[in-house]
Amino acid sequence: MLLIAGPTASGKSALALRLARGRNGVIINADALQVYDALRILSARPATDEEALAPHRLYGHVPAREAHSVAAWLEDARREIGAAWEAGRLPVVTGGTGLYFRALERGLAPVPPIPADIRSAWREFEGDLHGELGRRDPAMAERLQPGDRQRLVRALEVIDATGRSLGDWQRQGEAEAPLAGAAVERIFLDPPRAELHARAAARFRAMVEQGALEEAEAVKDLDPALPVMKAIGLRELNAHLRGEISLADAIARAETATRRYIKRQLTWWRGQMAHWRE
Repeated sequence: MLLIAGPTASGKSALALRLARGRNGVIINADALQVYDALRILSARPATDEEALAPHRLYGHVPAREAHSVAAWLEDARREIGAAWEAGRLPVVTGGTGLYFRALERGLAPVPPIPADIRSAWREFEGDLHGELGRRDPAMAERLQPGDRQRLVRALEVIDATGRSLGDWQRQGEAEAPLAGAAVERIFLDPPRAELHARAAARFRAMVEQGALEEAEAVKDLDPALPVMKAIGLRELNAHLRGEISLADAIARAETATRRYIKRQLTWWRGQMAHWRE
């Protein structure tokens, strides 16, 4: 299997297409926005002529009105990877959503739903969470910092509800991960920051010329809490459409938002996926 990741505008889709064509590959999307049927331009989905050059899977297959999850994507990806192998093709998984790749490599802990009373009890607990976890699950307590309230609460509610350590559930998820037992090549694209920013700025301006404003207009009435509404530049273009700012201001603000997003992507990746090759 070939995995290609990197920040936005780093050239992932182009590299994936070139390598998929040269290695009899099937390109499988790992970008949380490109799964939606809306915003082809703003999400930088491959163009239709590019999709015709190699098989593309998991692009634009989810209605914009739905909230797609990591678990749902992982199940879809597992199916498409298996289909590629069955057809004698190389799965080429590419995208910029780090959580998707982490789930692909490590799986998802199959923890059953936590009863509401247990969840609320630990979320409202005002005592020493780390101490409580140390008494119930010493191994998990050693892995977590005393100030990491969110993860401490999660570990406590899991062992309380299931009688099993969250660490046990996580190991089970890893054993069942789609990559378990596969030969994997990992590529992380990390162009020089100034070059990356210039690429992203040029790409966003091209998006506006190609119809990004029309895309923004088409989804303006959707619930702003939906994941698709988090597309970089959408909020700024909608502000322009409402007459609040000029188009030039919207583009400048979107470029700033893109640079901040790139920084967040790189920071997360280096903290979570340091074993990848740049």
